[in-house]
Amino acid sequence: MKSRNKQTVTRRNFLATTAAITAFSIVPRSVLAASGDQAPSDKLNLGCVGVGGMQGLNDTRSVSTENIYALCDVDESFLKQAAELFPKAKLYRDYREMLDKEHKNLDGITITIPDHMHAAVALYAMERGVAVYCQKPLTQSVWEARLLTNAAKKYDVVTQMGNQGYSSEATRVACEIIWSGELGDITEVHSMSGGGFARDITEWPAAEAIPATLDWDLWSGRAEKHPYSSKIHPSNWRGFLEYGSQMIGDWGIHMLGPANWGLQLGSPVSVECTAVEGVNPVTFPHYACKMQFPERPNQYVPGGTMGPVTVHWYEGNMAGTFTPPEGLTAEDVNGFNEIFVGTKGFMGTKGRGESVSLLPTARMTDYALPPQVLKRSPGHYENWIRACKGEEETCSPFQIAGPYTEWILLGAISWRFPNEKLMWDGENLRFTNNKKANDYIKPHFRRGWKLKDVKV
Repeated sequence: MKSRNKQTVTRRNFLATTAAITAFSIVPRSVLAASGDQAPSDKLNLGCVGVGGMQGLNDTRSVSTENIYALCDVDESFLKQAAELFPKAKLYRDYREMLDKEHKNLDGITITIPDHMHAAVALYAMERGVAVYCQKPLTQSVWEARLLTNAAKKYDVVTQMGNQGYSSEATRVACEIIWSGELGDITEVHSMSGGGFARDITEWPAAEAIPATLDWDLWSGRAEKHPYSSKIHPSNWRGFLEYGSQMIGDWGIHMLGPANWGLQLGSPVSVECTAVEGVNPVTFPHYACKMQFPERPNQYVPGGTMGPVTVHWYEGNMAGTFTPPEGLTAEDVNGFNEIFVGTKGFMGTKGRGESVSLLPTARMTDYALPPQVLKRSPGHYENWIRACKGEEETCSPFQIAGPYTEWILLGAISWRFPNEKLMWDGENLRFTNNKKANDYIKPHFRRGWKLKDVKV
């Protein structure tokens, strides 16, 4: 992928072609920005949307090897905290104002805000030629994930989803083990997370006074505007149906990264909720689901195709219902949150894909890793920064992250229809055997926040 356009000027190329030219001939950033080319300076100008809450300040710090040019947050208290660390940065409350005024001065932005507003901010930036690093899950809805996939292609800017495990060496080793044939044909994957947000809330919290520092209307964005509550902002929003996707979007999209990459999963043919408890109209319940993927191409394996596979997800209390597959004990899988079941063996990964092992782990004693196939990463943020400078491609661009987010979010729909096999038409983004389920593919937009579809 290229930043801005296909004729991106990288710092390296610029220096190479201007070595014999005097320093007075260097083209200013503003001139290059106006032309659509990236300035070949030592550092990028970056804007950070969302600089507090759960991850915002960490993301800002993680890209601070570059010039933090602008900071934006709907909560002034977070904005002031970040401004103390980056006193030269311009400050904004509304991402639209920041991008309207500064897009010619910005090379990229980070987006670290509640899931329901990811698509709006990312699209606004891409339309203005600004590269995007957006936290996971890429979007809160399946329709928005497809929207950003198409937008990234149309506007041809550098993109990266914040699923850091994709840049870990262990994730890439896991892929190489799968492709080597060591495990045989992968028939099942099991992954689970027992955590959760706002699990004890089953009705909208009582209204509280809106903090003077917070623009609650702007925070609410496209979602229906509800009374403010500290039980929602700044962190528990993940558990609310209006704003997040609970654990499958928080950690599932991390933990299933090795499966998505190694198995080249694409789009499933069905999703089915196998168990659910704690259903209520406000927050996500505890549930388990499974998705069936058909035979699909994989350039890394002999023959170029992989057979059908079923991916199982267990969330909240349902994580405790996971039973190790035949051939493994509870001790064998202890500490692993993603288990691959193959016709010749088993493999497990931990964290966001930062650790990998054949199972039982004793199998690793004399095991020699397969030859390296995938390039190792300099780090997830650094990968995006280098891509913005035209030096390499990102490992989780929206063309990959979008389709991945689509199938992940089918799980966040499935629990509404327990024990019903929902047949999925990925090309057309619809369930073919349940019209009501289709109501959850695209979000309902509050007046003034509707996003237009992007066609490519």
